Amino acid sequence: MKQNPLIYLLIVLLFVSCYGVQKPDKPDNLLSENKMVDVLVDLTIMSSAKGINKRELENRGIMPDSFIYNKHKIDSAQFVSSNDYYAHDIEKYNEMYVKVKTKLEDLRTFYKAEEKKREEKQKKEKLKLSKGKLKGPIKK
Repeated sequence: MKQNPLIYLLIVLLFVSCYGVQKPDKPDNLLSENKMVDVLVDLTIMSSAKGINKRELENRGIMPDSFIYNKHKIDSAQFVSSNDYYAHDIEKYNEMYVKVKTKLEDLRTFYKAEEKKREEKQKKEKLKLSKGKLKGPIKK
């Protein structure tokens, strides 16, 4: 049985292509891990907002990426180089995303509690209004 040289070539290419992956150099303007987590949280929220109502963002003149970069006083190149640096160490990057997830869950809990408080306040105000109408002057 004749061996296919293409298989050998593919195996050699596989080994050669995986060889020599080097960690990127630490950027001079590397974002701290905490700041990177904050930026990733905001990017996640903004991505969700774009998915829900992109037109509303556009009507308000909000450019999502620019908005986040301005908020954190960074530029896109700084974010990309920091992201590449942290992404190379998958363990560290995973830890960062666990922090992102935790912060998002905390924000969700906070805003759900705020919504519940707002609804209760509205119910109390409606109840006061309805009681006020009942206590009005009685005409005989």
